[in-house]
Amino acid sequence: MSLTRLTAVEQADLLARKQVSSEELTQAHLDRIDEVDSHVHAFLAVSPDQALAEARSVDHDRATNQDLPPLAGVPIAVKDLLATKGIPTTAGSKILEGWIPVFDATVVRKVKQARMPILGKTNLDEFAMGSSTEFSAFGPTHNPWDLTRIPGGSGGGSAAAVAAFEAPLALGSDTGGSIRQPAAVTGTVGAKPTYGGVSRQGGVALASSLDQVGPAARTVLDAAYLHEAIAGWDPKDSTSLNEPPPAIVHAAKLGAQGDLTGMRIGVVTQLKGEGYEPGVLQRFEEALETLRGLGASIEEVDCPSFDYSFAAYCLIMASEASSNVARFEGIRHGLRVGEDEPGATAMTMMSATRAAGFGPEVKRRVILGTYALSAGYYDAYYGSAQKVRTLIQRDFAAAWEQTDALVTPATPFTAFPLGEKVENPLAMYLCDLATIPSNLAGIPGMSLPSGLVDGLPAGIQVLAPVRRDEVMYRVAAALEAALTAQWGSPLWANAPDILRQSGKEDAR
Repeated sequence: MSLTRLTAVEQADLLARKQVSSEELTQAHLDRIDEVDSHVHAFLAVSPDQALAEARSVDHDRATNQDLPPLAGVPIAVKDLLATKGIPTTAGSKILEGWIPVFDATVVRKVKQARMPILGKTNLDEFAMGSSTEFSAFGPTHNPWDLTRIPGGSGGGSAAAVAAFEAPLALGSDTGGSIRQPAAVTGTVGAKPTYGGVSRQGGVALASSLDQVGPAARTVLDAAYLHEAIAGWDPKDSTSLNEPPPAIVHAAKLGAQGDLTGMRIGVVTQLKGEGYEPGVLQRFEEALETLRGLGASIEEVDCPSFDYSFAAYCLIMASEASSNVARFEGIRHGLRVGEDEPGATAMTMMSATRAAGFGPEVKRRVILGTYALSAGYYDAYYGSAQKVRTLIQRDFAAAWEQTDALVTPATPFTAFPLGEKVENPLAMYLCDLATIPSNLAGIPGMSLPSGLVDGLPAGIQVLAPVRRDEVMYRVAAALEAALTAQWGSPLWANAPDILRQSGKEDAR
């Protein structure tokens, strides 16, 4: 089997036993990127020199028997929303094109401390504003399962890179489902940690009270290892939790043993039914039966405030987005337009720069958010949305009195064709219908494959109480192991060949 088709844990094991070098492993992934990324477009920038230099450094330290972290030498991709020293960071926007940070985001620094070679930066919707990675200023990413379809968003580049075997692991960010929704439609695993469990310092903010950095992977255990590597308190992030990270790798290994006896699993009434594709619901119901077979009890949970979560999220997200992107004005860094025009002023230059640098989706959300925050409307819109947020948190609190974890479909539908919803913002926003509530409440959530619907992946979402990420990993790992045994092989291992889809012979 090709090195790139191994899980991150399998790759780490080969490295630890010195059966392969990190340089060989990293080069194999760089070769894979060269081979297929012109069709997938998962990457905005590739950093072969930096990646191979780190790989050789790891090989040297391993040859001299130095102690190394568990994932040392395993390559990784990084969503182009996170600052990377010496590697361009654009947030998918023309307004930041060419910006090369002089610092690393905290999670990037932790990845480097884990001794993981960084392959490059992955594509995303501009400033993470989107659900399909079609709103990137640098062109859309394609789903490796079907190159004519979306890979989810905003982190479609990270999910597609993992699904296309271009990287075993990737970092993403999740504001309303931007890690989990792409995982669902690409047949991979994506986790949003508890809010504050992973530092947001150095990430280009969309909505600061909703954003959370997390792992994209092919298996629950791979996600657990990366999650542990990046988790922990960061004094540079005022929202960071000053407490030890949960033992999520141990929980994932425990769950993989397949025993959930005594575990109470809730099904949220409001997050299934109308608006969900029949095939997605069928895979979900089958997964529930699998959970019952593992010893868990399943019960319906009513969360009435969830009916208003979509509206509340749209207002809070847009309001915070309008505030966060106000810093991009063409004066301090990035694109600058109109400064040489006759009679130009700072105001006219900023207006021209934003008109040229921001795409249509960013402009749409900025206008909506600015309106919601304006005098006379703040209490009616943003203030009311925050009250609904409190009600949603109370619904979750009530649910935890009855259950240990909740499960829902991860998305209402499978990957849709590129271009299908671009002109329909409401339909696009509804892609995140099932994932939004957990961001509003700050609880952890994960998507993992639940099966295929007409040849395309569907996902199931596992939610757990705040600061109980280990519960999420245990349930997800148990379900993953049981479903994989039913299917005979992992879902991601059966993705259609990219080169054949593109009309070229597979050279692997």
